[in-house]
Amino acid sequence: MSKTVHRIMQLITALNMSARQFDISIGTANGYILRMQKNNASVGSDVIERIIKEYPKVNLVWLITGNGDMFIEDNPKPKVRSKKEIEAFIEKTLKHQLSDEKKALLDEILNEIENTKTKN
Repeated sequence: MSKTVHRIMQLITALNMSARQFDISIGTANGYILRMQKNNASVGSDVIERIIKEYPKVNLVWLITGNGDMFIEDNPKPKVRSKKEIEAFIEKTLKHQLSDEKKALLDEILNEIENTKTKN
């Protein structure tokens, strides 16, 4: 299992940056990331926080665990429904609504019939 520092190096490559440029961009000491990589050291939460603040499209879960994609997708697009799907939904909704109205009307008629029988 790779460490966070290795994923940071992957990120630096994906961003087309040098480690030095990356250190400067997140406000760490010159050579910080390379020292961490050389020593196979753990990266502090403060550095992870700086990375996410500077690069908000970086997937935090990926950065910490290695799971998922490196970058967060832009707003996912809503599913576009076909005309047939929309028509089928409308038809189903109307049938259900009409069915409920028919049941209510039938119940009302049966009640009137029952009331008429008891009065006679």
